Amino acid sequence: MHCSEEMGTPLKYILVLVIVVFLGIARFNEVDGAGECGKSSPDMEAFKLAPCASAAQSEDAAVSSSCCLQVKKLGQSPKCLCAVMLSNTAKSSGVNPEIAITIPKRCNLADRPVGYKCGAYTLP
Repeated sequence: MHCSEEMGTPLKYILVLVIVVFLGIARFNEVDGAGECGKSSPDMEAFKLAPCASAAQSEDAAVSSSCCLQVKKLGQSPKCLCAVMLSNTAKSSGVNPEIAITIPKRCNLADRPVGYKCGAYTLP
């Protein structure tokens, strides 16, 4: 039995090493900014929605084609789109989240994430 115990010990070390490496990679991704919008922060992505500024402040404002294009790109990840609409950058730009969540519908995006919970709001 002494031999099998010696064989098990290196296997245990390898298993522990694999777990440590895995956790290190996971933590690195978190630190590296991998989140709702990948490696870009929602605040940085919010700048891409500059063409949507007036449409995000008033439901009566026209939604430009450039705004719809950016919303369509971000809408491929509903988590990211939601995070951008609720970001500090959006808030400081005067975005009203209750109005901003109507933009995908106002753009007539067929593949919009209808019913997706975005904080206290639900995408129509």
